Order: sequence, then structure tokens, then C-alpha cells
Amino acid sequence: MEKEFRYAGLWKRFLALLVDFLLFCAFFFPITRIVKGVWLMTPNDHNWVRGWFISDPICLNFLIIMALYMVILESYGFTLGKWLLGLRVVKMDGSRPGLWKSMLRNVLRVVDSLPTLNILGMILILRSAQFARFGDRIAGTRVVYVR
Repeated sequence: MEKEFRYAGLWKRFLALLVDFLLFCAFFFPITRIVKGVWLMTPNDHNWVRGWFISDPICLNFLIIMALYMVILESYGFTLGKWLLGLRVVKMDGSRPGLWKSMLRNVLRVVDSLPTLNILGMILILRSAQFARFGDRIAGTRVVYVR
């Protein structure tokens, strides 16, 4: 049974992601400064660069932390950015997505990011009455307003 929701559009979702990104920067930049001696790493600052793949240990740790942040917090329905903007990730019945659906929708961010800069995800959000990207459609989740 589907509930009636007010679905969050592209710009509100983007702002929530921007808040999360700024949070990551506030956390990662000082650590990078302490560990690497620079605020922002260039390709020359990486110890282990192998082609197109992220292989520097500090970058891999940051990537894991970001993935866990998104998956774990969204399993409860929100990240800090979504919470601050009054948004929530829900299943179609309005309940929390849980770990499996959160993991599925976040793994599918790779598809939403195709061909680059999340273009597919943006097109799908703009062309959907429920503003759902590919990951939301497959996982059976939506981003909605809570206030």
C-alpha cells in the first residue's frame, strides 16, 4: 500500500548532498593535512597511484567512511544533510528503508552517475512524478519531505 507523500525534487536533494559533502570536507581536510601535509591532494601527493583506480590508503579509508555514512544513516531514513533540510528516505509504505534497501540504492549511485556528473540520475529525477533516481526505483525507496 502506497502512502501519499510530498516528494523531494532535484534541487532540495542536491542541497542535502552538498551539506553532506561539506561535512566530509570538514572531517577529511584536517586529517589529510595532518597525514599528508596538504589540505587537498593532487595526483603527485598520492603514494600509490595505479591508473584510474583510487589506491592511496588514506583515500580508500575516506571512500569507505563515506559509503558507510550513506548506507548506515540512510537505513534509518536520513543523512545529516537530509535531516537538516527536512528530508527522509522511505520505503513506499513510509517506513524506514533498512540496511538492505539503503545499501542497494547507494550501490546504484554508480549507475545514476553515468555518463558523468550524475546526469542519468538527474534526468530520471526530473522525469519522474515521484522524483526517483534509478537507485530509488530499484530499491523501492523515495526521498520525501517530513515537514
